[in-house]
Amino acid sequence: MIDRMLFSDPDTGPAETLVAELRDYPEWHRGRERYGVWILPVVQPELLDYVAYARESLADLLHPSPHRQPHMTVFVCGFHQARKRADDDFSRNLLRRQLLQLSGHAGRRMTLPLARLDSFASAAFIPVDDRDGRIARWRALLGDISDEVRQSTYVPHITLGLYRRKVDAHTIRQRLAALAIPPASLEASELQYVTYAARDQLGPLRVHRRWLLSGSDITVPA
Repeated sequence: MIDRMLFSDPDTGPAETLVAELRDYPEWHRGRERYGVWILPVVQPELLDYVAYARESLADLLHPSPHRQPHMTVFVCGFHQARKRADDDFSRNLLRRQLLQLSGHAGRRMTLPLARLDSFASAAFIPVDDRDGRIARWRALLGDISDEVRQSTYVPHITLGLYRRKVDAHTIRQRLAALAIPPASLEASELQYVTYAARDQLGPLRVHRRWLLSGSDITVPA
């Protein structure tokens, strides 16, 4: 159940934060260099300003992540590879097929409502409301081509940061409630297929493909 993942549920939510260990994970990447995901980028200035404000307000709790662009993850693809060899690889052919799947079905640009701050045990975030089912539709289109690499239930959100120290649930709820509410909505104008260096959990995102929510695909030079 999603509620058991969130600090906003005082009855069944986590008891304390989970500290993120920022290190190389060779047992995970096994020498593979980049990891691919589909995202909805945050581009509007007022929301970027809010993310900066919230991160600064929670700076004593969160790992700094100045190089990771604010975004909402839509679909986790796997390790960016020319050909699929392992279960968690994502090949160029699968990406091409996902792009064909988006063609004519992704829909037009829109806005997605935002809610008051919440948190997983591992990360504080801005919740994104999918009341019209558009995010679920994108995920279904992409999932028709490739199984998502996921260990927990999907919750649409914009991550503010990973926790760097252990804090009890009551304190987290107080800290989040004290912050101003985020802007009313997230502007959805394009989907992006991006990768990040597997050895750097908070490193910058490299854009490979942009799908404009007006029906066109743009290849971005690597």
